[in-house]
Amino acid sequence: MTEIKLRDEYIKLGQALKAAGIAESGVDAKYKILEGQVLINGEKEFQRGKKLFEGDEVICEEIMIKITR
Repeated sequence: MTEIKLRDEYIKLGQALKAAGIAESGVDAKYKILEGQVLINGEKEFQRGKKLFEGDEVICEEIMIKITR
């Protein structure tokens, strides 16, 4: 599990994938999201700009990302 600590109130999904090292670039993150490879709290998500808040869990490529403060 990878943990991302928030600096602000939220982080956008594409930024979180890059910060966790799952996506090499914004374009890479976009394709992973559009291909349905990303789950947020158990639900498929297709919006790259989706805001993630404390407590959210993201799964992509069998890697879990936990959003914390």
